[in-house]
Amino acid sequence: MVKVNDGELRLERRQDGQIWARRGGEECAVRVHRCFPWSEPGRFLSLRDEDDVEFALVDSLDDLEGETRTVLTSAAAEAGFVLEVTGIVEVDDEVEIRRWKVETRQGERSFQTKLDDWPTGVPGGGVVIRDVAGDLYHVPEPEALDAKSRKLLWAFVG
Repeated sequence: MVKVNDGELRLERRQDGQIWARRGGEECAVRVHRCFPWSEPGRFLSLRDEDDVEFALVDSLDDLEGETRTVLTSAAAEAGFVLEVTGIVEVDDEVEIRRWKVETRQGERSFQTKLDDWPTGVPGGGVVIRDVAGDLYHVPEPEALDAKSRKLLWAFVG
């Protein structure tokens, strides 16, 4: 067990697939969010409740043991799925939603972002777009995109 945020942390994956965290007398369902840097996928894992409030921050998977480590390792791998954008086909604004159509290494994808959620630069280079479901789309080298894709992307990067 590891001391995390002033209490011992225990994790379990329940039959419904949700991850439940216990610390002290508190217990809640959590989702795993990987924090930067991406170059260290087993470090800085934020466990967040349904309101996106951080319940615990795990500095390193190496600090964990047993079922807690197994559960968090699996959840971190699931949370770490990032699609690499190779081109931007189209971006349309609708009421409170922006709809993106992109090419990725995994094929063509469509996703939505809130109008006030903007692509952001990340340490080490590139731009990340987070969709309304929390999935990440990474543009590792925006300058390497074709002219149309660069124009569409830079219209939304601050």
